[in-house]
Amino acid sequence: MTAALAAAAGAVGFSHSTLASPTQANSAVNLAALSLDNGSMSGITTARIQARQLATRDSSRVQLAGNDTNKKQAAAAQLAKARAAKLTATQALTSKRASALAKAKAAADAAEKKARESATRCEIMLTGYHITATFGQGGSRWARNHTGLDFAAPVGTTVRSVMKGVVIFADWAGAYGRQVQVRHEDGTVTWYNHMSKFSVSVGETVYAGDQVGAVGMTGNTTGPHMHFEVHPDGGEAIDPAPWLRDHCGLNP
Repeated sequence: MTAALAAAAGAVGFSHSTLASPTQANSAVNLAALSLDNGSMSGITTARIQARQLATRDSSRVQLAGNDTNKKQAAAAQLAKARAAKLTATQALTSKRASALAKAKAAADAAEKKARESATRCEIMLTGYHITATFGQGGSRWARNHTGLDFAAPVGTTVRSVMKGVVIFADWAGAYGRQVQVRHEDGTVTWYNHMSKFSVSVGETVYAGDQVGAVGMTGNTTGPHMHFEVHPDGGEAIDPAPWLRDHCGLNP
């Protein structure tokens, strides 16, 4: 800063110590020079001072615009960070819920499997039936008194094992037609007769509710039905009705 301009700056109230930056110093000097212009300054000098003032203002505007851009970028970065954190938290929650659902399903499947494989679980042998003959009933249709329960139902109706057991017979049995025998874990053997088809083979393990065949009219029969018998320890047939009630809680 020249002595004259410095003196001019002092004359308009600026001290060197208050001019914190070159930009402020330039502005102060320019203002001082213009304030002292009594016509002695040339037009070129005046133009230079005015151009310097414009440059100083433009520089200040650029600096302000840069500061504003930096603030916007910082705000955008902060927003992106918050969104990323929220997404991470959501993904963690989703993963936690999926894991909990998978564990619950596995536990439910295990419980269902355990219940299905229980030796004491029972299922009624077929649905949509009506009883047409009971144990001990006499008549011309049988060579001796009736040895089981007759469940009349349409041909093809699914016939199921009443309890868990092993298939010990699946073949033609004379007057019984197509017959399946299942030995249960307490030694009781149940017979399923007059079926139109088999769904199991000897040696196969079945569970309560598993299909063993379908209602038919094979053997000695006057209509489609499944003749059901119960043989404790594989011996003589007993009345299936009380056995179903006592062992299975079923009341056909």
